[in-house]
Amino acid sequence: LTPTRELAAQVADSAKLYGEHLPLKSVVVFGGVKINPQMQRLRGGADILVATPGRLLDLYQQNTIRFDALEVLVLDEADRMLDMGFIHDIKRILKLLPPKRQNLLFSATFSDDIRKLAKGLIHNPVEIAVAPKNTTAERISQLIHPVDKSRKTALLIHLIKQNQWHQVLVFTRTKHGANRLTKKLIAKKIPAAAIHGNKSQGARTRALAEFKSGDIQVLVATDIAARGIDIDLLPHVVNFDLPNVSEDYVHRIGRTGRAGSAGEALSLVCADEFDDLQGIERLIQQVIPREMVEGFEPENALPESKLNTRPIRKKPKKRKSRRKPQNKPNSETGRSHSS
Repeated sequence: LTPTRELAAQVADSAKLYGEHLPLKSVVVFGGVKINPQMQRLRGGADILVATPGRLLDLYQQNTIRFDALEVLVLDEADRMLDMGFIHDIKRILKLLPPKRQNLLFSATFSDDIRKLAKGLIHNPVEIAVAPKNTTAERISQLIHPVDKSRKTALLIHLIKQNQWHQVLVFTRTKHGANRLTKKLIAKKIPAAAIHGNKSQGARTRALAEFKSGDIQVLVATDIAARGIDIDLLPHVVNFDLPNVSEDYVHRIGRTGRAGSAGEALSLVCADEFDDLQGIERLIQQVIPREMVEGFEPENALPESKLNTRPIRKKPKKRKSRRKPQNKPNSETGRSHSS
């Protein structure tokens, strides 16, 4: 199960690639497209089914799917799946599944609230961390450009043209903001497209394909839509607006600097966003460097950052008892899964 159509399609493509020489049938189903072709593909069953929660429930209600033989449930981007309106659908799906199964939850970030929720849904989970919790990759260069809110668009256009950026992923906080910014970029002869939940699946797929091919210079996205974006060697990510949820910053800038390549993450930050900035810097445990852009110095100054972290009192380590080999690893979640 994935939170977005794009991510479902990406996972399905990977399943086909990895299983090319194996006798496995994989099927992907998601909303925004006709259901009948998906029903036909499901005839005869599948070894791997990749789905968004809403479409999976639709297919179940039409008696197209049975879960009798299900062995493994995977929640990808589990923090999102358990956070935003998906939780009710997830609980409905869990009730339909065989009680004896393995559950795997994957995510780059896990807040304490989401961790508690996850542990309430699954039995006796083991947590495996393959990276430190909520950290940003060292190969990603992070920088803040302080700027007044009213001049963000002008600054973004200046940076794109001045630096001759050819492929830029820009994040906005809202769908309307994404549409508005896209129109302004196009008006300045910068090829751009918006990708968000109000766009049809066809429009989202087309925009992503054109961005990957270089036909579109700037892709403007909201946090949800961007979860399925996986582009090799994406050089630049720009936070036009800082996210409300600090963990989303980690997800956003993680679109660049992949597979060992270098990446640049810029944030255009106004004074009104200082609280959001402080939350992000506390989460990643670093103050992000700042740089004024000549001609765009803000009239409303962005206050100086302070990490302001309280010293952590370390509990005395308990000696491990040999009689309890099943103790959970005391690691925090980076890219993690629970079973």
